[in-house]
Amino acid sequence: MTLRKTKIVATLGPSSSSEEMLARMITAGVNVVRLNFSHGLAADHIQRAETVRAIATKLNRPIGILCDLQGPKIRIGKFALGKVSLKTGDLFTLDAACELGDQYHVGLDYKTLPQEVSAQTILLLDDGRITMQVDRVIGQKIHCVVLNGGTLSDNKGINRQGGGLSADALTKKDREDIKTAVALEADYIAISFPKSAADVELARSLVKKAGGNASIIAKIERAEAIGNLEAIIEASDAIMVARGDLGVEVGDAAVPGLQKRMIRMARAQNKLVITATQMMESMITSPIPTRAEVSDVANAVLDGTDAVMLSAETAAGQYPLETVQAVHRVVIEAEKEYFSQQHVQKLDQIFIKTDEAVAAAAIYTAQHLKIKAIAALTQSGNAAQWLSRADAEVPIYALSPDKGARRKLTLHRGVYPYPIEQENKNRDEILREMEQVLLQEKVVNAGDLVLLTFGEPIGSPGGTNTLKIIKIGENRLS
Repeated sequence: MTLRKTKIVATLGPSSSSEEMLARMITAGVNVVRLNFSHGLAADHIQRAETVRAIATKLNRPIGILCDLQGPKIRIGKFALGKVSLKTGDLFTLDAACELGDQYHVGLDYKTLPQEVSAQTILLLDDGRITMQVDRVIGQKIHCVVLNGGTLSDNKGINRQGGGLSADALTKKDREDIKTAVALEADYIAISFPKSAADVELARSLVKKAGGNASIIAKIERAEAIGNLEAIIEASDAIMVARGDLGVEVGDAAVPGLQKRMIRMARAQNKLVITATQMMESMITSPIPTRAEVSDVANAVLDGTDAVMLSAETAAGQYPLETVQAVHRVVIEAEKEYFSQQHVQKLDQIFIKTDEAVAAAAIYTAQHLKIKAIAALTQSGNAAQWLSRADAEVPIYALSPDKGARRKLTLHRGVYPYPIEQENKNRDEILREMEQVLLQEKVVNAGDLVLLTFGEPIGSPGGTNTLKIIKIGENRLS
């Protein structure tokens, strides 16, 4: 079977929460499941996490869990009739004091919006489908002129063109949801709308305070985040190219270039990156994707993303399984082109960390010797992450005794985590155990050349410092 290096993140929802569907989606290729905290109660998320873990155990597959925080709700309120139809030129008022809206005005969940806009401000509602220009602000009322009309329904989001709204990235609800995410042992926690590295650092401190060690993903979806991108990436463990709100704030034409820049910057800092939003949007109602969607997913792979994420396609769509299968097919084909163009990287770089130098040496050796696989013995997963960043064409098998580390590695491009027992074993016994795991999992055969990376002395904390070439089945490990 052809191994797929780029990982698939699937959002859970009504279409994908049954045990049967979850098992089929995981078998089809899902590596990480996303729990969207914008919907559902804490008990719902905990139950789904337990179900995922039980199925993963039954299928003997490591599956990561990503908890996605809602972030600030910058939304309109509700209409008496649920929706209204607006035409270009209509006068419409956003009123923080309004209870139920009608054809002429609607309330605001974000009560401070009147203090943050002024005449000529452009407001984008419902992901930019409806555009309004502020005419004047009087007290709690924002009087607007509709520039682009359409149907506006309850609780649709509001963005300010160019960004600039002051809402904190972590709301009171988010702080409670972090506790829920820690309780269900989330592997990743994504924070919505961070503006700076400080937002990421605050989230990390709240996770630690709650007793968790989840990795932090910064969702890049505010215009302000672009100016602070380098610092946000440095503060995060991973970023998400959240193309929906980002496209509304900076303009849709800017998104493809920003996507490439973000992926490039994240990889340069040895951080993970997920590409998200509308990747297979038409498959919510269609069993096959459009050619444009196929190209979109393929281009994310060619950009070097670690993972592609499905949202409504798997959460509420009619074809969640078919969507996963389609993404798997597209990624497999795109990776053939990606790796045909890769060359040894960083040959002129001065390394600061030993494990990074060992990873680069392993990749160079793998590309100049008929190496079947790289096996990295790792406690934390860091060694496998360095190897992943170096773009190995051969598969990287991360052997770790730590269950949490193995689950986090499900998001790393080109890395396949497996358990290994190393307690009360000496160096040679552990190296033989590494060989046996590869044989038992049928990822190598007798006579194959394999690179082993590990740290000596084995069992002590610290970076990888050793690279060893072995021929499977010869038992010459000492």
